[in-house]
Order: sequence, then C-alpha cells, then structure tokens
Amino acid sequence: MAARAGKPARPPRARPGPAATPARTPAGRVYAAVLRGVNVGGAKPVPMADLRAVAESLGHAGPRTLLNSGNVVFRARVAPAPAIAKALEAALAKRFGFEVPVVAVSADDLRAIVKEHAKAAAGREAARTLVAFAQSPAVLAPAKSLLTQAWTPEKLWLGRSTALLGCASGIHASELAKAFDRATKKATTTRNWATVLKLVALAGEFESGG
Repeated sequence: MAARAGKPARPPRARPGPAATPARTPAGRVYAAVLRGVNVGGAKPVPMADLRAVAESLGHAGPRTLLNSGNVVFRARVAPAPAIAKALEAALAKRFGFEVPVVAVSADDLRAIVKEHAKAAAGREAARTLVAFAQSPAVLAPAKSLLTQAWTPEKLWLGRSTALLGCASGIHASELAKAFDRATKKATTTRNWATVLKLVALAGEFESGG
C-alpha cells in the first residue's frame, strides 16, 4: 500500500523585530551666554576652545562658540539663567585667574529680545546697533534718566531685561554708550544686532537637532 503523501511544511513565521525607537529631543534647555570684556586689545584672553571646554566641564552639552568675543550656545539642565551665568563665571575665574562677567539667556528669551527690539532696530546699521544684556532688570533702572536727554543722532530704547543703543558713529565714539555704562555701572554686556541674530539662529539649530 502506497504511503500517504505528507502535507507540505509551512514556512516559519517571521517574528516581528523590535519597534523603531522614535528620535528624542535631548533633555534640557538651550541657553546662550555672553561674556564681557574678553579678547579686547589683548586683555582677558579667553580662547574659544577653552570657553567650550569650561562649558562642558559644567555638564553643558555640545557647546558652540560664535566669533571671538565670548559667545557660547549650549544645552543645559533647566535652571534659572542667573544660576547658569554664575556657574560659568566661577569656572572661568578658576581656569583663567581673572573675573569675567557673564549674562545667560534661554533661547526663548533670546527670541523675545529680538522681537521686542525688532521695530527699533529696523533700518539701522546692524554693526552700530547694540543690545545691552543685563542679568536683572534692576540693572537697567538707573538708565531710565537717559531717556529724557537728547542724544540725536543716537537713540536709546529700554526693554524688559535689555536695552537697545543706536550708536550712529560706533560704540567707541558714542557719548550715549559712555553715559549708559556709567548709569548701569558697567553691569551689562553688549553685542551688535548682527551678532544677536546669529546667536538666535545658532540656538534654533540646537533646538532642531542641527
């Protein structure tokens, strides 16, 4: 008697592989920090590679510097901006042996600053239009008296935590800038409008994972 043909073997079922893990945005918040008075005429030399190393030593992720004037953007654990600045000041003093004032702002606050001053800055030469960063609004309070004085062709605008100075002949020849420094006791850090816009763009790259 002929043997009954067996049923054809079924191919093994493919087991589903592990689900793809969606890309995650790194934890923390993006900040920009601006240093005052470094690398100017040979005073207070701070190489940008060292600035990045100092930021990394504090646990800040992927620090990137902009220009040679002491601008660094990084991702850090969420903390008040003044605390971020103070930690950087202490680390810089320890590394270089001199004090470097620092102002830190979150990426959101940086965009808000640009929005706040955009109308006033429009049509002005970016290199001669300065944003003065203050770590506290109280720093700017003494500068209110300057608003009642005539500075033409220069101009001063006060924002929530920054000021905008239109220095028609540049900062070094600006009587307004000198008066502003005296009023605020040199407790602000200035960057020209073009640099501030570059910092906003760099912060945006961080947030998008670029």
